[in-house]
Amino acid sequence: QVQLVESGGGLVQPGGSLRLSCAASGRTWNAMGWFRQGSGKEREFVAAITWNGGSTDYADSVKGRFTISRDNAENMLYLQMSSLKPEDTAIYYCAVRQYYRHISYDARDYTSWGQGTQVTVSS
Repeated sequence: QVQLVESGGGLVQPGGSLRLSCAASGRTWNAMGWFRQGSGKEREFVAAITWNGGSTDYADSVKGRFTISRDNAENMLYLQMSSLKPEDTAIYYCAVRQYYRHISYDARDYTSWGQGTQVTVSS
């Protein structure tokens, strides 16, 4: 099973930017996604990308501010976040849909998860 490790989280002021990275232990030529879970909230979909990066989709709350991308040669997934808001504060998780190449918005469709990285947006 693929192992995933996120990095890049931290404390940032409102309006700031962060870039999250997710390193996979092996080839992940499958759909991948980012989810987040705020304190006391359920895990929610943030963004997803097809196996070759040809198609992406985003939650309405992050459209126009976040960009998901991947580098299959390096087995990496990224989430560029800009114009951050306090409501973006959460633990961010990357995930892979093993055996599937197309996007899903449902966390139950993802088979491997990272341990998460904390993003805190506060002044």
